[in-house]
Amino acid sequence: MIHDDQLSIILVSERATLDFAKMLYSLMQPGDIVTLTGDLGAGKSFLARALLRHAANDPELEVPSPTFSLVQNYQLPNQSFLHADLYRLSDESEAQELGLFDDDQAVLLIEWPERLPGLVERATFNLSLHLISEMLDGRTLHVWGEPTRLEALAHVVESGSDSGIKLI
Repeated sequence: MIHDDQLSIILVSERATLDFAKMLYSLMQPGDIVTLTGDLGAGKSFLARALLRHAANDPELEVPSPTFSLVQNYQLPNQSFLHADLYRLSDESEAQELGLFDDDQAVLLIEWPERLPGLVERATFNLSLHLISEMLDGRTLHVWGEPTRLEALAHVVESGSDSGIKLI
């Protein structure tokens, strides 16, 4: 159910996060921008890895964190992806040097998007992850973005409700 132009979800386990990544991937299109925000350790990189491994159809695909390289490029059989971590950017001009927007068909997975003003407004999906408790495995996930795509995601999530993904 979408409330206030936002889809709110509880991911009860890592398995639920993997399942959500598959659901999100089923709706992705060339040129999509997916932003990932949230607390340190909330699962931004885990979710991005799950999405990339599913897209590659390879659960063992090496998906290093882009924390130090800033951008990792994946040329997969059906789609190219750029996974970026903008935490270390000092200003907007550095984003141009990274080539994030050189391929308008690549899907962008961007952690720390707030370092690049205007990016969140351009995103197809904005994902915000937060730990429920340090003692529990679950996360809350808030998703907002393009209204029609958000509706489609809500429908996919509702259809897979037995997967440990709970709409709130």
